[in-house]
Amino acid sequence: MTKSELVQKLTERFPNLLQRDIERLVGTILTELSSALEHGGRVELRGFGAFSVRKREPRRARNPKNGQEVSVGSRYAIYFRTGKQLRERINLANPTIKD
Repeated sequence: MTKSELVQKLTERFPNLLQRDIERLVGTILTELSSALEHGGRVELRGFGAFSVRKREPRRARNPKNGQEVSVGSRYAIYFRTGKQLRERINLANPTIKD
């Protein structure tokens, strides 16, 4: 789902709100989530999951085009862990998905 699809679904679900207000609300939420992660915080949405930032140590890797070894510096990566309720909903809704 894209941001515009989310705004559209919320507009349909809450017809008493203006679309531009919903766009501003979604934008504000995403900005605040990004800001918290940028400053090393953790964002937890109960029933959905938690976002956090983890440091990845420097390592040696291979260029897939030519197989040459390259050095990859340390960096930060966003980590997401699903919440129990979301995990259960997905497993109940999709019992035929194979690993």
